[in-house]
Amino acid sequence: MKIRILKSLLLLIAVLALSSCHVGRFFIYNYADIKDYRKFPQVAVQNPDNPWHFSRSLNKTKPSLPGNLGPEYGDFDNFLYETETLGFLVIRNDSILFEHYGEDYDESSVFTSFSVAKSFVSAMVGIAVERGYISSVNEPITKWLPELKGEGFGRITIEHLLNMRSGIFYREAYTNPFMEMPKYYYGRNLLKYVKKLKIKEEPGQNFDYISVNSLLLSLIIERSSGMRLNEFLEQEIWKPIGMEFPATLNIDSKKHDTFKGYCCVNARARDFAKFGRLYLNKGNWNGKQIVPEDWVRISTTFVQSPQLPQGFHYTYQWRVMPSGSYMARGILGQFIYCNPAKNIIIVRLGKKVKDFNWAVFFEEVAGKY
Repeated sequence: MKIRILKSLLLLIAVLALSSCHVGRFFIYNYADIKDYRKFPQVAVQNPDNPWHFSRSLNKTKPSLPGNLGPEYGDFDNFLYETETLGFLVIRNDSILFEHYGEDYDESSVFTSFSVAKSFVSAMVGIAVERGYISSVNEPITKWLPELKGEGFGRITIEHLLNMRSGIFYREAYTNPFMEMPKYYYGRNLLKYVKKLKIKEEPGQNFDYISVNSLLLSLIIERSSGMRLNEFLEQEIWKPIGMEFPATLNIDSKKHDTFKGYCCVNARARDFAKFGRLYLNKGNWNGKQIVPEDWVRISTTFVQSPQLPQGFHYTYQWRVMPSGSYMARGILGQFIYCNPAKNIIIVRLGKKVKDFNWAVFFEEVAGKY
């Protein structure tokens, strides 16, 4: 009996020791999960008193499953189940044509965005430039981040961060706890890590998708505007476009209180769709310009280049397809897909991304409406 109690105490001590560092939390929490937003402290983003609503189509139409997927999945309902899709919306001309939720989720359920948050950060940078908080995307980042004192940081511009071409050394690996991404995801003092960043290569040379670029952008938004990130998002986007529900943003810890600007807008499916609508309308919301039109145009224009990650053009934290469609994307298959030709928005939120080409799937689904 005493030996069993001693083993339990030793196990408890080991768990507590592990949980005090990012490596320990990595092993406790393991890979990213759809409910990760509950694991970190949150700060609120309030919605307006009179939210705006999509209309509901009287002739709801379930999407057609592309023919090549029929033999594997059978029908669309089974496809959603097998791909562990927990939220799926199709909206055209401001009307909800299809809305599905899996397991115990519904229209009021909170989903974490993961890297979809990067597109929100981009919009906020565009607004900060329009407001004059930031004079230009060509500003060196050291104007707002003086702690980056190492050689070469003064040559990195805000635009380099936006386009994932900063040249900063950072390993976006999710399964190795000793790489930078797990440290920044589970760590509790992000600014401590930022101060230790190093340069890998000259900025502008190569595309390298690293989340620290978006974190630095979120810090620049705060420092240039004098507002907290949640306040900026609430004042400039969340309330003006009539989000239906409040949201939250995650921070690293209550003590250090730094926003995880690369991953963590926690919101409802319809409100993610409203952000897509904002971009489909070139940053204009019912007559009021929220995000500068030129900013949206740059963010959503396909440009052929030698480096097209996964076949997309990546610009200003959005992925743009040759067809002219574009999307915000998160690691577990969180998507806001926008098709300007059809005026269609598709939101997909799930537990896993699976080995599946969602971009092609969205294009085919939209093409059948």
